[in-house]
Amino acid sequence: MPRLYLISPERLDHPNLFADDLRRALDGGDVAAFQLRLKAASDAEISRAADTLRPVCQQRDVSFIMNDRPDLAVKLDCDGVHVGQDDMPYAEARRIVGPDRQVGVTCKASRDLAMTAAEAGADYVAFGAFFTSTTKSVTTPASLEILEWWSELFEVPCVAIGGITVENCKPVIEAGADFLAVAGGVWNHGNGPEAAVRAFNELFASADR
Repeated sequence: MPRLYLISPERLDHPNLFADDLRRALDGGDVAAFQLRLKAASDAEISRAADTLRPVCQQRDVSFIMNDRPDLAVKLDCDGVHVGQDDMPYAEARRIVGPDRQVGVTCKASRDLAMTAAEAGADYVAFGAFFTSTTKSVTTPASLEILEWWSELFEVPCVAIGGITVENCKPVIEAGADFLAVAGGVWNHGNGPEAAVRAFNELFASADR
């Protein structure tokens, strides 16, 4: 059964206020991981957000993942790091975070990049975007076929990302994604983040029957 992988909004001007949204989301049901993705923030802002939000996740056994920055993942005691193709090679990220933290790799719509990352030891590979994303202005379209192909042939988990919402996620689930990475689809849900997470988990459960 797939699981949710939450991604933070692009800006967190008030981490303490967002922590309430995060708690509500986690109250809605099972969440595997939360990624702190603050591309335009300073190290100090990232650190402040991480120190506020990491305990919320770790107290509930939700992995706390740092985007892009393996150095900060170590410094701020995160559970792992996610690196994109423009950020840092997998091997360098692994060298920095060590053997015990997770390292995930963005592979966009590339089978070659995914196989290379998996063979190198990545804990998961991420494919996307499957829909128009509200958090990334430049995305590489991916087809559902890549999820079907990956789930049939490989043991390394795959994450589907890019504009995923409660309303459009069924084909992604059916294609075999292990995790659905969601940002706006939870934080901007009309009935709030708790309702969004509950709805995702209900869809996961019904698809698994």
